[in-house]
Parts: sequence; C-alpha cells; structure tokens
Amino acid sequence: MSKSLPDSRPEIDGLSVTTIRTLSMDGVQAANSGHPGAPMGLAPAAYVLWTRVMKHNPENLTWVNRDRFVLSGGHASMLLYSMMHLSGYGLSLDDLKNFRQWGSKTPGHPEYRETPGVETTTGPLGQGFANAVGMAMAERHLAARFNKSDADDMIDHNTWVMCGDGDLMEGLSSEAASLAGHLGLGKLNVIYDDNDISIEGSTDIAFTEDVRKKFEAFGWQVLIVEDGNDLNAIYDALVNAKEESQKPSIIMLKTQIAYGSPNKQGSADAHGAPLGEDEIRLTKKFYNWPEDKSFYVPDQAREPFAKNLENGKKAESAWNKSFEIYKDKYPEPAKLLANALSLELKEGWDADIPDFSDQTNPVATRAASGQVLNAIAANVPELLGGSADLAPSNKTYINKSGEFQKGKYDQRNIRFGVREHAMGSILNGMALHGGILPYGGTFLVFADYMRSPIRLAALMKLPVIYVFTHDSIAVGEDGPTHQPVEHLASLRIIPDLTVIRPADATETAEAWRMAVSQMAESDTNGPVALILSRQKLPIYDRKDKYGPVSGLRKGAYVLDDCEKTADIILIATGSEVSLAVAAKEQLAEKNISARVVSAPSWELFDKTSAEYKESVLPADVKVRLGIEAGVSFGWHRYVGDSGDVIGIDRFGASAPGNVNLEKFGFSVDNVVQKALEMLK
Repeated sequence: MSKSLPDSRPEIDGLSVTTIRTLSMDGVQAANSGHPGAPMGLAPAAYVLWTRVMKHNPENLTWVNRDRFVLSGGHASMLLYSMMHLSGYGLSLDDLKNFRQWGSKTPGHPEYRETPGVETTTGPLGQGFANAVGMAMAERHLAARFNKSDADDMIDHNTWVMCGDGDLMEGLSSEAASLAGHLGLGKLNVIYDDNDISIEGSTDIAFTEDVRKKFEAFGWQVLIVEDGNDLNAIYDALVNAKEESQKPSIIMLKTQIAYGSPNKQGSADAHGAPLGEDEIRLTKKFYNWPEDKSFYVPDQAREPFAKNLENGKKAESAWNKSFEIYKDKYPEPAKLLANALSLELKEGWDADIPDFSDQTNPVATRAASGQVLNAIAANVPELLGGSADLAPSNKTYINKSGEFQKGKYDQRNIRFGVREHAMGSILNGMALHGGILPYGGTFLVFADYMRSPIRLAALMKLPVIYVFTHDSIAVGEDGPTHQPVEHLASLRIIPDLTVIRPADATETAEAWRMAVSQMAESDTNGPVALILSRQKLPIYDRKDKYGPVSGLRKGAYVLDDCEKTADIILIATGSEVSLAVAAKEQLAEKNISARVVSAPSWELFDKTSAEYKESVLPADVKVRLGIEAGVSFGWHRYVGDSGDVIGIDRFGASAPGNVNLEKFGFSVDNVVQKALEMLK
C-alpha cells in the first residue's frame, strides 16, 4: 500500500521546494561558478527526505544515532547548503551568499571539518557512494556489538545517499555496490538522480547500461519514481527503502536537470555553469517567484523545517532516555560503547605487543605486523578491517574473530574481495561513522588503485591504517608489474599521510604502537601507511648494541653510531637498513667511521626540532649516502648536494628477489664501494 506525504500542506510544501531551488540557483549565480541543475531537479526529494524521513537533530550534529546523509555528487553542494540553512545547521544566508569564496563555510564541494554537519568530503565522483557503504557497515557492526534484545535501538540508523549518473559511471560505485549487496546492508539507501545528463551532454553517448538490472544483480532492492516532483511517490519510495531490512535500496528518481529553466531544463548547459541573470529571472517567473529577489526565504517556507527540528530534538531525547536505562542494565557494554565512540584506549592496550628483541632469527616485517595486529586486536575491540583478497599475504587476519558477513556483523575480519579502490573508500566511511578504527591491506604496488581514497583520508585527517606489503623489487619473479618502485615517493608527497617503512620486527611493533596511539590521541592526526617487506629481515639487539626503537617516533634516529666523528652517514629505510649496518662494519675495517641512520618515516622526522635533526644528521658531515629500493626522488633533501643515493630509477625485473637486489645494486659490497668513491 502506497504511503502519502504526512502533514502535507501542498502550498507550503511547494513553497519550501521552490525556496531550495532558488537558493541553490542564487548561490551559484553569486559565485559565478558551480552546478545549479542537479539541486533544482533534486530539491523535492531532498525536501521530503530531510523533513519527513531522515532522523537528525540539527542542534546536535554529532549525535551518534543520527541518520547519515551523503551527497555523493558533491558538485551539487548548493543543494546540501540550502538544506542545512533551512534545517538549522548553523549556515546563515551570508554563508550561502559566500558560496565558493575564500574562507567560507560553503566550499565548492562538501568538505568534512570545513562545514559542521557535512559527513564526508565528496569531490571525486563515486567516493561518497562508497563512503556510505562503509558508514552502513560500521552501523551494522556497532549494532551487532551493542544492541540487546530489549535495547535494539542503541545503534539503529540509516545511511542516505544522493548520487547521479557520474557516480554510477565510476567503477568504484559498482565495486562498493557489489559488496554492499553481498553483505545485505539493509540500512543503506541510495537516491539516484536519474536525469540522463552529464557534463558532455546526454548520458546515452557513453552510459546505456540497464541500471535497474545491474543493481538487482548486485542484490539490491530497486524502486522507481517516475516523476521527481511527485512528493507522495518520493515519500512512498523512501519509506519502502527504509523498511527493507535485508537488502540495500536504490531509488531511481526520474528528474529533469534545471527543472523550471525555460532554456536550460534537461540540458548539459545547467550542469557546470550558472544559469545567468536573465535565465534566473525567467525561471523564477516559471516558479511564480519574485523575480527581483535573491536568497529569498518566505517565513512559511521555514515552517516544515522548524517542525522537523522539534522532531529531531524529540528523537534524540528519547534515545538519551533509552541510553540511561541501557547504562543501568548493561554497564559494561555501555562503557565499551562510549570508549568506542571516543576511541579511548584502555590502560595497557599495548601490553601484549610482542617483544622481538631476543629473537635471533630474521622475520619479514609483514609477518611481524601480523603478530602485532593480533596482539593489539585482543585489547582494542574497535580495530576492524581486512584485505583486498590478500589476507594470507598481508597478514591482516584477526585470528580470534570470524568473518564480517551478512548476519555476522559483530565479527572483525572483512573480506573486501579484489576491490582495492572500494576498500580504501569504505575504510574512510567507517572512520567517518565513528566507533571503528579501520585498517586495510594489499600489496604496496596496488596502492595506486587506492590513491583517491588515501588522498581523501589525508585531506579529512581520518584515523585509517594501511598495511602495504611486498614493498620492493624483492617481490621477485612476479616482475615489474608487482614491484613498487615509485610508490613510496608517491605516498610521501600526500600531505598529512604518515608513511612508515620499518627496518625490522621491533620497528614494526613500534610503528603499530605509534599508529594506534596517534589515532586515539587526536582525531586530526590523519592516516598511517605501514610499508612492509615480504622477505625476512634481521632483528637488531636494542638492549646492548643498537639505538632504542623509540627513535622511530621521531621518524629517523641513530641506529648504529661510531666512536668518533663520522666520515659518512648511511641513511636507509626498511630492508636496506641491514645493508647499511653491514657496510658500516666493513668500512670500519678500512678505518672509515660511518653512522647508520634508520629513517622509517620522513613525515615524522620533518616534524622534529632543528636541534634534533642536527643531532641525527649533523651539518658538518656532508658525505651522506641514502639507500632505498625505490626511486631516488626526494632523497636529496636529506643527503644534500654532496651526497648520493642508491635507488632504483627504473622499473624492476622478473627474477628471484635476491637476484633483483644484487643486480640493482642493493648489496653490501656496492654500498661499501659507493661510500669509498664518495670519500675520495
């Protein structure tokens, strides 16, 4: 049975929808930049969702049990800002008038942290869609952990997405939708702005697939609304989507871009440019709206939003009362839920991290990472993640947990499948939701597939941990397609991403300890990428001979020093540190003093004081040799004009890993020879 829009007053409803449309038009026109067409077509759906269906309290934008709203087509940001202004999210009319201007709260695309209430940064198309899948997964996990048979509403909210043709063209959305269907994420609901227009024109020039059949094949419920202006049909579809608990839902909403514009309705001209003053006047005339008024909001248009604000307050108040009862009846789960939402680590969370200092046999840092991950997971229940079908190689499986699957959402091992791009974006969504410390693993070379979500995680400063293994040409026989050479450099240039390439198992343990503690200390420290070896590496005796591993937290430190002033400083990361240590010993036999510096994280080192940097890399020692099995790009900032680098500025080769290393100059003999040449 179809549902009609409740509390409907057609005149007021129409007035409110037109207000949304005209605010969006005027904002784009004032900026002389932006996308007016999608907001004009989507205004009715946004109005119904925000005022009748979506659970939110504009006076508390961080209420944990609020519905999440993601505008995946972020170019339509004026729609979101208009809704936030009318709903009481703290955006003023002046904020709307400053759309896309320096320092405004209304940037060109929604930016997390820049505008209170924006749930995620959506710029590249498809990212918001996949973020929403992560949010829905986080909701299901926390609900499975904390809801009780007599308290099933502690975590019980929906994730709503508005997306367009461009989002669905991106392969990322198909990756994420496939996983969402497999997992049966019934609280994930997508409103698809099916207007058949993209920047270049009609979508039939490039996008003619049957979206309905595709999503049905993914395991989604598909609902059709033939008229994007029919408020009753929109409401009916939204309620049906909300009531479907076993499948995610997509509503195919037939709209017309720039609805009401006499000359640009249904045209790509309205996609990425203002309508123009003349066209705006004509459009307002069509709407029966004052043609000479900009940013005009009739008092009556605010009434449905004011009522929704009261509904939001009541919803949160009811939840707060339920939570008080929950705390009395289930004090320990309530405490764990509070800890999860604040990412507060319990005392001694890192007590079980293995101490590798007494171990004499070499250990691959990926293997050490797996041991450390499991030790931490036992004491940090918020840790949740998996791998893009490479868990046995990445060592990312939590041994004492099962698999996160439909009906088993309390488990902690996520099978992302061969979907690196979706994995990265889903991790972001889980972090944005809160209550989760997400991690994801793959081979370092496949970080390329994750580039956009990694960049966005850094931009949003999200607590995400990446486990990148098989970190060099030592991968061997798989050949250059699987051997990362430029990837370390390409990750290091991303602002606010901390990259750590540990030299041994002990540094690996410290890297994990630092990464997790960094996430708990601040919500703005940003993501961490752990770069780990496939091959076994020696473990350094930190008790009697080598520098303390705590130096890793400063990014670079003296691992092995000489008794007198160094003739040369050998700086290395990861597996190449062992070459530097062995070369130092051979140079000593030739009466040459060398200092070995382990530099696992350039980002952390760059944050240290000038005095500390000088203590590690003294200016009067100008002969410095960098050693890393990757491109030499960036190394000269540390080795200086008088220094040199043993790197690999070409692609690798298919051969056994040890052969590759030898052929490309990563041997003790070559390090010694290079040092001697530099000291002549």
